[in-house]
Amino acid sequence: MGLEPIADYACEVGEGPLWHPLEKRLYWGDIPRGRMFRYDPATGHHEQFYDGPVVGGFTIQTDGSLLLFMEKGAIAVWRDGDLSYIIDALTGEEENRFNDVFADPRGRVFCGTMPMDPERGVERLGTLYLLDTDASIKPVLHNLGISNGMGLTPDRKKMYFTDTIPKTIYRFDYDEKTGAISNRQVFVDSSDEEGGPDGMTVDAEGYVWSARWGGSCVTRYSPDGKEDRRIIFPTEAVSSAIFGGEDYGDLYATTAMGNDKAANGEHAGALFRVDPGVKGVAEFSSRVGL
Repeated sequence: MGLEPIADYACEVGEGPLWHPLEKRLYWGDIPRGRMFRYDPATGHHEQFYDGPVVGGFTIQTDGSLLLFMEKGAIAVWRDGDLSYIIDALTGEEENRFNDVFADPRGRVFCGTMPMDPERGVERLGTLYLLDTDASIKPVLHNLGISNGMGLTPDRKKMYFTDTIPKTIYRFDYDEKTGAISNRQVFVDSSDEEGGPDGMTVDAEGYVWSARWGGSCVTRYSPDGKEDRRIIFPTEAVSSAIFGGEDYGDLYATTAMGNDKAANGEHAGALFRVDPGVKGVAEFSSRVGL
């Protein structure tokens, strides 16, 4: 299984890789440093294109713009170098920031928050919100540790949601018409393993690929929650994974802790590409305000 570092910007927290289907480029960010990057596999060119307020997660809009989920609950559209805020801040999220986000088939976005400093206590636990296409937003899950990776089963009837602190991936019933989630069940409990589950994606066969922060790997789980395979990385903090490329046959993974390569490895903080032997599917695009 081929694994290669593609671009190394020594990210402190490289996160949120996402394939842009219109541009055929891979986007990702470095959360605490407020940086974002993109990579064109056709040419091998990669670049930093954003330097600004912290972006915890983002989606690709149907018009090709980026929808950025930021600190203090702010949400903005990035288009051709310009930021336009949809929400300036969310009440109660003043000490938090958005983390992982996920666009659903109707163009809504599930967006979770987490404490800016998770070690400061339980008074700032995170919340999962649902941002609708009209830019209205409502909470759907409360008292979360670190809201993280999400995805849908191929039949769009179940939604996966990751909370890194209890080291658990949950599965909910999902109503595509309304966006409602219910009937939370444990899909994977990794409390007895090193590290915690972070970002994730679902492949064309309905298997879940979950990055392991502190576990040096991306793990593939079958639809019944059993480990199918594990890809080992040469650095400890693997933060997220996504499929991309013309046929979605490449798996891209972000890593972190590049600010201390001596402790975390030569390629800590780099973007990696993996040949997984299976294909993924296109992620859904958001259509907020469009």
